[in-house]
Amino acid sequence: MPWFEDFKVGDRHRFGHYEVTRDEVLDFARRWDPQPFHLSDDGAAATHFGSLSASGWHTAAMTMAMVVAEQGKDDDGSGSLGAVGIDNLRWLKPVKPGDVLSVETEVIETRPSSSRPEMGSIRNRTTVFDQHGDPVMRFEPIVLYRRRSA
Repeated sequence: MPWFEDFKVGDRHRFGHYEVTRDEVLDFARRWDPQPFHLSDDGAAATHFGSLSASGWHTAAMTMAMVVAEQGKDDDGSGSLGAVGIDNLRWLKPVKPGDVLSVETEVIETRPSSSRPEMGSIRNRTTVFDQHGDPVMRFEPIVLYRRRSA
C-alpha cells in the first residue's frame, strides 16, 4: 500500500487504457446526463459538438475506473483514505465513442494533516488523454493517505 511519505512533489505516473463505446455513452447519458448532444447523432449535429460526445461526468467516471484499477495493481486498494474534493475541473475536448483514454498524474502538493497526525493529503494534477495524446480533461484531486510516522 502506498503511504503518504511515498509521494514526492514532481512525481509523474502514466497509466490506463479505456475504450469508449457508443453504447456506454448512450447508457450513461440516458441515466445521468440526458442532454441532446449525449443522446443522439442528430442532437449533437445541431450543436458545436457536431457528433455524439460523452458527458463530462461520464469522462470523470471512466477516469475513476482507471485510477482504481491502477491502485489495485500495487495493493488491495486501501492505500487511499478517500478524497476531500476536486479543484480546477476542466473538460478540454469532447470525448467521442471510439476514443481510447489514458491518465497521467503529477504530484503538486503534499501536506501532513495538522489535526489528524495519522494521515496527510496529496494533491495531484490529473490529466486524461485521448489516443492522439490530446488532453480531454484535467482536475486536481486532494486525496488522503495514511502516514507511516503515525
